[in-house]
Order: sequence, then C-alpha cells, then structure tokens
Amino acid sequence: MNISSRLSRSDTGLVASPLSSVADAWPPLSYAQWVRQALADRAKAFVLFDSSVDEPKALLQQTISAGFADGFSDRYTSAFVNGNPYVLGALSRRYGVPQDHILTTSAATTAIALVYRAYLSAGDHILVETPRFDLLATTALSMGVEVEDFQRTGDDFAIDMDDLRARIRPDTRLIVLSDLHNPSGMLLNEATLMALAELAQAHGLKVMIDEVYGDYAGDARTGSAVKYSPHFIAINSLTKIYGLSTLRCGWIMGAPEALAPVRDVAGRYDFTTSNLSHAVAALVLDADDAYDAYRRQVMLESRPVMARFFELWRAEGLIEGQLPEHGCICFPKLVGIDDTIAFSDWLAKTHNVRVAPGEYFGAAGSVRIGFAKDITGMSQALERMTQGLRQYRI
Repeated sequence: MNISSRLSRSDTGLVASPLSSVADAWPPLSYAQWVRQALADRAKAFVLFDSSVDEPKALLQQTISAGFADGFSDRYTSAFVNGNPYVLGALSRRYGVPQDHILTTSAATTAIALVYRAYLSAGDHILVETPRFDLLATTALSMGVEVEDFQRTGDDFAIDMDDLRARIRPDTRLIVLSDLHNPSGMLLNEATLMALAELAQAHGLKVMIDEVYGDYAGDARTGSAVKYSPHFIAINSLTKIYGLSTLRCGWIMGAPEALAPVRDVAGRYDFTTSNLSHAVAALVLDADDAYDAYRRQVMLESRPVMARFFELWRAEGLIEGQLPEHGCICFPKLVGIDDTIAFSDWLAKTHNVRVAPGEYFGAAGSVRIGFAKDITGMSQALERMTQGLRQYRI
C-alpha cells in the first residue's frame, strides 16, 4: 500500500494532540513525540518500551576518568573534517571494513537524513519495510519522496522477495529495511541478504539497512551487511548497542563509491558532530570488550525473564508471535485488541506499565516491548502487564 497520501494528511492539520485522544486521529504522534509524552506522564509508569540497555553510567565514568586523568585525552581531536580518526580506526577493526568505507555522524537519525539527501529528490520512489521505525518513512515523506510499503510478514517478519521485486519501478531509488528488525527484533538470514544484493545489482538500486540492533545478534551476525554488496549502505550508532545515546555517535558504512554522494552532502550541511562526544566515543570503542560484556550480561539475565512471560501469554491465548532469538525487543500481536494506543494508555493508568503501541510502527494490534532491563523491576512490570492483558478483554 502506498502511504504517501495518507501520511500527508498531517499537513492539513489532522494531527493528534493529547495522548488520551490520540487514538481518534490519523496520523498519531510521531514515535519520538509519543515517547516524550509517555515519559512526562504523571503516572510515571514503568517503562517497557526502552529499546536498549540502560546507560552504563559506572562503566562510562571509569572510561572518562581514565581517559582524561592526565588532562585532555589524545582521543580529543577534530571530528569535523574527516571524523575522529580513533573512532574510525576502532570501527574499522570492529566491523572488518577499511576506514574509507566509514563516515561518522552525530547519530543514526542524522545518518538516515544524510543518505536520503544524497540519494533522493522530490518525486522519487522508495520501498520501506513495514512494520518499521517511523523515521525511515517520515524523513523521506518530508522531502516529497513517494514512500511505498513492503510487508515483513509471518512470525519471523520475513521479506517476500517476489513481492518486493514486483514493487520496483523505474523511479525506485532505495530499498530501506532494518536488521535486526525494528520493532520485532528478528534477524535476516544470509539467503535473504544475498537475494537483496542480487536485486540491488540487477536494478542499480541502493539498499539502506538500519543496523543499530545488529550487535545484539553476536556470533549469529558477523560484521555488517555491507560485505554482501557495494550497493548496500548500513547505518549504526552507539545508542542501542551500548545505551549511549548521550554521545551522539553514529556512522554510515558502505563502499567508497556508495558513500561518495553522502560525504558530499555531509560536507555541505552537517555541522553537528561534537569533538568532545566523539573523543569519549573513541575511548568507549577502545574498551569495547567491557561494554560488550556489559550488554551480554544484561541480556543473559533479562532474556529468560522475558521468555517466561512470553510463553505464559502465548499459552493463555493472550498474544501471538515469537520471541526473537536475538536482541532486546519483541513485538507480539495482542489477541482481541486492535487499538493498542488505547491499550497502552489504559495499561499505564491502571497497572502503571507503559508499552509502545504498534500504531507507531505501522502495525496496530501489536506492541513493542523492550526487555534489556533490571530483572527485578521488569519482572514486576511484566506481572502487572499479564494482569492487564487478562483484564482488558473482560
């Protein structure tokens, strides 16, 4: 389904206002707006929509203290011209790509905007997965680009390559997707990545892959998808893999010829990269073993808790779907509940728990749950959510 006309209704003033009435309007608030309102809610409901590990404050403090103990770290250098060289070196080693295949940015959202500005003009056509992170579509729509959905379907949110192939037009410029998939957390298999590479080659397209959750897959996902094709462009950041959104450190990876127009756009318009933030990011990446261990420990403790409740809900017929094998998010479909904005609002008011409604990802009736949490508070919140799922249908 083409969503351009539907989403553009916001230009006429049909936008949601109070959170309590958002279900009555189309389109709803952006996901970022919804998160801000949810966090500001007086109920201070337990947040089950966080989509990364908590910020590792103690570890970050140690990193900064050690790095700046004798004055300014040598990692503190200009990031403006070609990026912080220590960040580039660390990313090159981490993902096994040459430094000229990497462009650093202030965040993954900045990376999306830079790629779109480099490759798209008003009137162009792109194919964007759904369910999806909303900025993958709305950023393009704001440029006058025509956005067409392709569905990720089934319990594993797979890509139907025949359907995708049939949607390509002469004016199609980009195919846009995520891996791990946001919001489901599902991992694309190698056969699909290879098929996407062949499709891009055959049609002279670029495929932009949001990889911000990719590191959660561990050994099941080695490196970046850019190794499959020079037509692939990947975006990533420290936000999801380490919970370090405060550092505003993102990057774009791809073959030099694929990055060339993006570098040009970044050189013209991007003044946002912080020398200080990227100096700290370099120190973090120098110590990535410690930060990776932190993430793995959080998931080692939290995943069994989430799995126990997920199976309970499925056994009681409260949800449908699968818990992904990797990552820190899941996206179950709620049985008998179509309006998940209303459900999320009700759950916050009655059980003091907030989940992310599927409407913000293009899939009403599902909710995104983030489970990279302290297991004590999360267990209590999931127990209250269980009660809510049981009661809401009565």
